[in-house]
Amino acid sequence: MEKIRPSHAQPQAVLFDAYGTLFDVYSVGLAAEQLFPGRGEALSRLWRDKQIEYTHLVTASNDGAHYQPFWALTLASLRYTCKRLKLAPTPAQEQQLMNQYRHLSAFPENRDVLQALKARGIQTGILSNGDPEMLGIAVRSAGLEGLLDHVISVDAVRKYKTHPEAYALGEQATSLRAGQIAFVSSNSWDALAATWYGYQTLWVNRYDLPFEELGTQPVRTGSTLNDVLGFFPAE
Repeated sequence: MEKIRPSHAQPQAVLFDAYGTLFDVYSVGLAAEQLFPGRGEALSRLWRDKQIEYTHLVTASNDGAHYQPFWALTLASLRYTCKRLKLAPTPAQEQQLMNQYRHLSAFPENRDVLQALKARGIQTGILSNGDPEMLGIAVRSAGLEGLLDHVISVDAVRKYKTHPEAYALGEQATSLRAGQIAFVSSNSWDALAATWYGYQTLWVNRYDLPFEELGTQPVRTGSTLNDVLGFFPAE
């Protein structure tokens, strides 16, 4: 059930995180399981955790001087994960897993939610750590072209979320203030930082997890992307 904090003005735009929110980062586990029976789930989860750790590490160190594109960090985190799990993929197997990451499964409600927002005249977009090529392939693969006004990559500022300059890209693209924008993420750390930045946030809690214990809650909490429509009550 959706949980809601005190009311805010109705947003004029909705920006979605991509990885984990629109695209299922754990869907790579199916391919990993075929390659390494019994290890697919562990590989997909550790891969994701290390990927996020690397984005935070390169952003926090020397003001982003060690930045690498998200694709490069995704490869580095896969290689770390395989070493950690004592797996030895061939170059072809490694490429297979990376290609799978380009074409992650999309959550089934994506298209209907984006179509509903467009029908209501709401600006829509992605604000993601993904680099532009990765995001372009993911959007096309999911058939979401034409439903997004903006596909925004933090590569433009070479700093990953949760850096304020990454979140500021949403304001720049929409020409709106953060408080006029709904930001939707399934990643609790992302929803928290976006709330601190000033967005009206929806945390999509797909896996019934607790929220971060840092004294701030998102504006809304739901279980699927459909809950974003709660920002726009029927007249």
